[in-house]
Amino acid sequence: MAGTVWRGHLAFGLVSLPVRLHSAARAATLSFHQLHRTDHSRIKHVLFCQAEDKRVERSEVVRGYEYEKDRYVVIEDEDIRKILPKTAKVMEVLEFVKQAEIDPLYYEASYYLAPDEAGEKPYTLLFEALKRSGYVALAKLTMHNREHIVILRPSESGIVLHTMYYEDELRRTEAYRTDTSMVKEQELSMATMLIESMAAPFEPQKYHDHYRENLRQMIDAKIAGREVVEPHEVQPAKVIDIVDALKASLAALKKPVATEGEQAPKARRAGS
Repeated sequence: MAGTVWRGHLAFGLVSLPVRLHSAARAATLSFHQLHRTDHSRIKHVLFCQAEDKRVERSEVVRGYEYEKDRYVVIEDEDIRKILPKTAKVMEVLEFVKQAEIDPLYYEASYYLAPDEAGEKPYTLLFEALKRSGYVALAKLTMHNREHIVILRPSESGIVLHTMYYEDELRRTEAYRTDTSMVKEQELSMATMLIESMAAPFEPQKYHDHYRENLRQMIDAKIAGREVVEPHEVQPAKVIDIVDALKASLAALKKPVATEGEQAPKARRAGS
């Protein structure tokens, strides 16, 4: 399991137990170094003071907040330690809510919540209670220089924690809306049939990052001195009429197409 990113106590009601957090996921990418084009030597980033026109050491750098143009107040590590709320050490459960009521747009990052020594029984008690009740816990936690609202939910074998965006961090936009009056019943019926025809169990292992795979192959080819082959470019089909496109999609899946005025038969789910 990944290293511990937070350690403290989880409190709900008068129950308190020691817990720790481990990162549950991370993006897998290929990283590059910056090189000097002429000799391929590594480029080093240096800290530079414009006012004194010289390099500075990292030990000379402090944290500053710009409260007016070119005017800063310096914030020391000790200043930060003084104002840490109690949630820096205690994750406090605020309430329990139904997970279905939470828009996934609020979800930020995922962590495994594990019991620390002497915390296994109350941890298991909370885990089983969440599973039976159908609720998730909403709690507060200070980590990574901010206080988070977090969700605690039971997974198959333990409790998973999700940090959340605050309401004022979501980017609401008027452009993000739909006008359902534009859709005809026949179009909706065929679109529903297409969805049901393509339905399948969720199997995340089926999906891969083809960009990362192509990048790895390209790097291997360059190392071996081979020619880099450009992948075949797929041209998207030109859709003129949405009904024709739906009919063609269903025909490709060998499903019957409902005509105007007919009730579309319920498509059989994949695997049934």
